[in-house]
Amino acid sequence: MRIVIVGAGFTGTQLAKLLINEKNQVAVIDNDENTIRHAQNQLDCTVMCADGNNLETLEEVGIAKADALVCVTSSDEVNMITCSLVDAVYPDVLKIARVRNYAYYVNTASAEKKHHNDFAGKRRPLYGINYMIHPDVEAAEAIVQAVENGAVGNVITFDNSDLEIARITVSAGSALDGILLKEIRSKTQVKFLIAYIEKNGETSLPSGETKIEAETTLGVLVSKDDIADVFGLCGTEPKQLNKVAMIGAGRIGTIVAERLMGQQKVSGLAKLFGGFASGRRGMDFVIIDSQDELSKAAAERFPNARVMRADATDETFLREEGITNFDLAICTTHNHEMNMVLAAYLESLGVGQSIALVSSTAFASIAEKLGVDVSVPLRDSVVDSIMSHLRGKSVKEIHTVTNGHLEIVECEVSSSSKACGKALKEIANPGSYLVLMARKVGAEGYQIANGNTVFSAGDHIVLITKADDSKKVLSFFGSN
Repeated sequence: MRIVIVGAGFTGTQLAKLLINEKNQVAVIDNDENTIRHAQNQLDCTVMCADGNNLETLEEVGIAKADALVCVTSSDEVNMITCSLVDAVYPDVLKIARVRNYAYYVNTASAEKKHHNDFAGKRRPLYGINYMIHPDVEAAEAIVQAVENGAVGNVITFDNSDLEIARITVSAGSALDGILLKEIRSKTQVKFLIAYIEKNGETSLPSGETKIEAETTLGVLVSKDDIADVFGLCGTEPKQLNKVAMIGAGRIGTIVAERLMGQQKVSGLAKLFGGFASGRRGMDFVIIDSQDELSKAAAERFPNARVMRADATDETFLREEGITNFDLAICTTHNHEMNMVLAAYLESLGVGQSIALVSSTAFASIAEKLGVDVSVPLRDSVVDSIMSHLRGKSVKEIHTVTNGHLEIVECEVSSSSKACGKALKEIANPGSYLVLMARKVGAEGYQIANGNTVFSAGDHIVLITKADDSKKVLSFFGSN
């Protein structure tokens, strides 16, 4: 593919690196000399210092022959205008824009829903943007998923499925401590699949001979209704989340509060951890922010929550208000480094679980070492979302895990796939990928895959693969 990226900041550079590694032709534009100089030192591709919303500049780097345009500058308006400009002249180019202003995102989504039939083929997409990526929404949804699942680890969910992938650490003396993967069936009748293993800082795709030991972290694919049993096998004790404090009433905090305070449906694990639904008796939800304006806005927006204008690093305040006895702290301030330090600090004072919004996977690793239970990397969620749209029409979603070493991909098997008509045991390649689950054409939900699962054109599958092998594996299943 040929991709033009406007914006050479962290997201643009990370995206370019991934695309270059997959042998795509990439051009990067930014009008800041220092930013461009930094990008030139990292990227082996065309890098230009110029205004990306200039058609002559875009044509100079090859927009006429490009497959996609990705706009990730710091300005929402520049990103949107650039997409509109390209759409007017080159409508066939796929256009993706990062937009931070929540109003743009909500208004666009509302308009597209209202005029769904028009957008199906008669009219161009709003602003000429095929996919609008809102980083705050992506991060907020990840935080809500973590809360729903007891904040015991990162959880990946899938549309049209009650299966999810939970990240669980095995405790010493638990039922799984010291056994081989192939021996798990002797410990339980619950159906689940180990997707990946993290041990001593190394990540791997498991086999039957893989030994599970204490302090090993597992990525487990399991039904929402059965996940409590898997946590029990790993030695994790469920804790009810009756008292929740959220520090940070900015854009992401507001979206998180909207989801949690208005939550009606409760997942299987959420029920185990006490449920988390609006109006639940005994549930105490507190919002803390040091800024007067944000605190007042939160108080008006969430009348069922206790809103406090205070410094969350003030131990005296925390103890006087009883925050140190809370079950969960969610740190969503704009200062991502502060979030992970504050989350660890609150746990040291007695808070049961913690979630921290961080900037990237690198900081997520640091947060884990500090003892933070769940860290949500804002920038990486944006890169994952953009890559999902650039991998071809058959790729529905991509999640990077284990510091980017592995990718979990949801895709559709094409009619030209070499997997068509074959059982998983005939095409399995455990060292390169594992097919985790499949949804047959016409079926409603996913099922955990086994050796006898046969693939047909149109089937949807979820697989996990090494990031370096991802493009090759997706090509095997017919993604283009």
